Amino acid sequence: MRRASSPETAARPAAPPIAGPVEQGREFAWTDADFSRVQKLIYQRAGINLHDGKHAMVYSRLSRRLRETGYTSFHDYLGWLEKQDGPEWQEFINALTTNLTAFFREQHHFDILSSLLRSKPAGTPWRIWCNAASTGEEPYSIVITALEALGANAPVKLTASDIDSRVLATAAQGVYRLDNVKGLSTERLQRFFLRGKGANAGLLRAKPELTKAIDFISVNLIRDDWPFREPFDVVFCRNVMIYFDAPTQRAVLERIHRVLKPGGMLFVGHAENFSESRDLFTLRGKTVYERR
Repeated sequence: MRRASSPETAARPAAPPIAGPVEQGREFAWTDADFSRVQKLIYQRAGINLHDGKHAMVYSRLSRRLRETGYTSFHDYLGWLEKQDGPEWQEFINALTTNLTAFFREQHHFDILSSLLRSKPAGTPWRIWCNAASTGEEPYSIVITALEALGANAPVKLTASDIDSRVLATAAQGVYRLDNVKGLSTERLQRFFLRGKGANAGLLRAKPELTKAIDFISVNLIRDDWPFREPFDVVFCRNVMIYFDAPTQRAVLERIHRVLKPGGMLFVGHAENFSESRDLFTLRGKTVYERR
């Protein structure tokens, strides 16, 4: 049920008893049945396979949604969520997605990308998709690599997407705290970022030459409604597949195969291996695959 401040409270019947253990001392009742419902819903909506060891994480993150929406039990919150198709679904997904990222994470990928960009004649246009953009560190690292490899006004267009609308908004702003850009050299900071002054001291903003090269859009990888009309030369899909089960991984790889040009390159995370999809991709380097 919702808290007393909600106008819906008086008309809402009491929830039936919930079976399952409840850990003492928590703000909200939390049962195995609640966790199973969350597992089912996040899998249906985002393809994320939550394993059983995530009880504490899920409780902590979704408790914020209960406070925001005024519900006092997971049973009622999840029941309400299941009956609607409004903006709370996006908040639910945002709460349960993980956004660990950094500038130039897994440096060898950017070394390979730089060599790839230089391998074709000057002026060759490049279309790149980064489909786990998070707060923007990865897409900005890709554009920095392109500008360093091809020079100013490099013919590169990057589409940066994520399922989490909140982190995409942060990425589009391109503003970072100075202590969160450890992956950037002093030279890169000076060339590609503006330092804040006064009230903005300690902040950095990406220069227009970076932001103008990127389109930020929301894409759900497990849905078959990707909005792309032209194929890509390169796709970064790093540290995403680890959250999917094998059938979902295969379905996403098939869709990526469709939007990559023949010979296009797919960059994946260090813990991801797609040897069972040799009919789609050929391993060309450490966690780098070529589209067949």
